[in-house]
Amino acid sequence: MDLFGALIPLLLMFAIFYFLLIRPQQKRQKKVQEMHSSLQKGDKIITIGGVHGTVDAIDENRIVVDVDGNNKLTFDRQAVREIINQD
Repeated sequence: MDLFGALIPLLLMFAIFYFLLIRPQQKRQKKVQEMHSSLQKGDKIITIGGVHGTVDAIDENRIVVDVDGNNKLTFDRQAVREIINQD
């Protein structure tokens, strides 16, 4: 009985950490991965560094972003913070 009583608080703490920290982070990570995989040419994006532009070309790991009509920058896909298309 004494061992069982000592395990209950540990199990309760693990459950709290899982539902308050681990699970929400996994959901955010999954949402970001889905956003990165759904990138298409013509999407308006903002990078992690704050660069605004339009996706000009895309491959498995990189994207080419058209910044102001005649300047193009190459980024890793993971550098995209959000897609800002007006749908």
